[in-house]
Amino acid sequence: MKAFLALVTGEAILLFARFMTAVRGIWEGIEPVPRQRVYFANHTSNGDFVLIWTVLPSYLRRKTRPVAAADYWLSSKLKTFIGREVFNAVLIDRRPDERDHDPMERIIEAVDEGSSLIIFPEGKRNNTDEFLLPFKAGVYNLAQARPDVDLIPVWIENLNSVMPKGEVVPIPLICTVTFGAPIHVQEDEDKDAFLTRARSALIDLSETVKGAQ
Repeated sequence: MKAFLALVTGEAILLFARFMTAVRGIWEGIEPVPRQRVYFANHTSNGDFVLIWTVLPSYLRRKTRPVAAADYWLSSKLKTFIGREVFNAVLIDRRPDERDHDPMERIIEAVDEGSSLIIFPEGKRNNTDEFLLPFKAGVYNLAQARPDVDLIPVWIENLNSVMPKGEVVPIPLICTVTFGAPIHVQEDEDKDAFLTRARSALIDLSETVKGAQ
């Protein structure tokens, strides 16, 4: 019964997201093939991973899990059900002094189980005037730990305008989710160099999106 309810809820979320955003998935230099990947994206809204999940073909969506904040998704029974049962999220406690797990171990475990992941290297929602916040080390640690897994930059356009911070009712607008070419950590590439390159991949992708508009 719980599995059926999760399936129905997932379809409802998918339809609602598509209705509110008319979202389009754009694959730039990469195809949506059944291959394990880590999608890393800009982060301006709580709906970011939902939009990525929505545009993935069903055969990819079934194996793709968001890495999400446990303190947010476990804060109510409804959020817990959606986070765990609908999205099968890898839930990470963002409070170092209170968590009882190593976040990176939990993420790598999910990869080793065969899951693709959706992650946000900025670590939190970007509500500043900065184009992108500095990237956290997690994406580099993951790239080093599992170098054969494709890391796919993903640029989400317009979602922060659909659901501005503090608003309850979404504003219908057209959004796009653009997937770029994969990157991998290079031999002897240090953390700072890799994070700069990963961040540049997202910036370049955003400029491609804006140039196509």
